[in-house]
Amino acid sequence: MLLILSQWIAEDIRAFNVFSYITLRTMLAALTALIISFLIGPAMIRSLTARKIGQSVRDDGPQSHLVKAGTPTMGGALILIAVMITTLLWADLTNHYVWVALLTTLGFGLIGWVDDYRKVMQRNSKGLSAAAKIFWQSIIALLVATYLVMTAELPQQTDMIVPFFKEVAIPLGTTLFILLTYLVIVGTSNAVNLTDGLDGLAIMPTVMISGALAIFAYLAGHVVFAKYLGIPHIPNAGELAVFCGALAGAGLAFLWFNTNPAEVFMGDVGALALGAALGVVTVIVRQEIVLVIMGGVFVMEALSVMIQVVSYKLFGQRVFRMAPLHHHYELKGWKENQVVVRFWIITIILVLVGLSTLKLR
Repeated sequence: MLLILSQWIAEDIRAFNVFSYITLRTMLAALTALIISFLIGPAMIRSLTARKIGQSVRDDGPQSHLVKAGTPTMGGALILIAVMITTLLWADLTNHYVWVALLTTLGFGLIGWVDDYRKVMQRNSKGLSAAAKIFWQSIIALLVATYLVMTAELPQQTDMIVPFFKEVAIPLGTTLFILLTYLVIVGTSNAVNLTDGLDGLAIMPTVMISGALAIFAYLAGHVVFAKYLGIPHIPNAGELAVFCGALAGAGLAFLWFNTNPAEVFMGDVGALALGAALGVVTVIVRQEIVLVIMGGVFVMEALSVMIQVVSYKLFGQRVFRMAPLHHHYELKGWKENQVVVRFWIITIILVLVGLSTLKLR
C-alpha cells in the first residue's frame, strides 16, 4: 500500500521514486516488522498470560525445562501479524509470488493455531492429530505446487538447480515438481517445528536463512545479476525479498522476547508458519538444495526424530538419549544456552556456505 502511495506521489515529487527499489523496501520491511513486533509484543504477552495460555512441559524431558511450565505460548501470532502487515505495506501487491508466500504462511499458521488452541485452551494434550495436521498441510502444499507449475512460463521456473554448477539444471516435469514442492514446504514446516524446543533455538536460524533467501530472491529476480552469477532468472521473484525482510525483522523482534529465559514461546502457530514460509520462497527461487545446506540444523533435528523412531520400532534401541537432537545434547550435560548458541554458530557457517554457491560455480 505504501508502494502505491509513493508511486502516486512520485508523479509530482521525483524523490519518492526511491521507494521503487526492492533493496530499500526490503530494509524498510525488516525495520517495520521489528517496530510493529516491539510495539504489540508486550501487550500480546500480557494478554496470553492473563488468559493462562501457558506451555505444558514433558515430564520425561530435561528436568531444567520444568520451570518453563506455564510460560505463555502461541506467541508466533506476533510474528505472523508483523509479517502480514509489513508485507502489505511495502510489497508490490500485484505480484502473485507475494500472495503465494503470504497465503501459504497464513495457511500453515492457521493449522498451528488450531493445534495450539486445542492444547492450551481446550486442555487436549494431543491437540490436532498428526494425521489431521499432515492432511491440511498436504492440501495447502499441493495447491501451492499446482498453482506454481500452472503459472510457470519458463523452464527454469520448474527445473531442479544444482548448486556449484553453472549449467546443471534437471528438468522435473509437472509431477516431480509438485512432489518436490510438497516435500520442501511440508518438510521444512515440520522440521522448524521440531527444532522449536529451546529458547531462541528455532527463531535465529529462521532469521538468518530468511536474510539469505532475500538475497537469492533479489538476485534471481534481476536479469543482469542472475545471468552474471549463473543462477536461474525468475521474473518477479525479486519482490519476495521484501517478504523475507519482514520475516527477518519480525523474527529478530520475537527473539527479544524469546531469548533465555523466554517470556513467550512461538508455539505451532509460529513454527509451522515460518517453516512453510522458508519452504515456499525456496521453491519459487529454485534453491531447494541450498535450503538443505543452510537449514542443516533443521535437517539434523528432523532426521534425529526419524532415526529414533525407526530404530526403536525395528530394533527396540534408541540411538539418541532423547529426540529431537537438542534434547540429546542437553541430557549429555550441555547447558541450554550452549546448545542454542552452538546451533546458531553451525547455522551461520551453513548459511555462508549456501551463499557461496552464488559465486562458486
